[in-house]
Amino acid sequence: MATVDGQIVKVGDWVSFKSDIEQSGKIEAVLSGGRLVLTNPGGFHGDYIGGSYTTIEDARDCWLD
Repeated sequence: MATVDGQIVKVGDWVSFKSDIEQSGKIEAVLSGGRLVLTNPGGFHGDYIGGSYTTIEDARDCWLD
């Protein structure tokens, strides 16, 4: 279980985060410690995760749109 913006999020929800630029991803899994496995079918952008379709982000660094 993870919390984003004070709300419990689950697999299938979309959240936004910043990695070089603001972007969003669909939650595919919730890992221990409130880490979220996020995917984006269009791929992510930026120097750090650009070209990737999956990333792991801390829920505390994400927000809901």
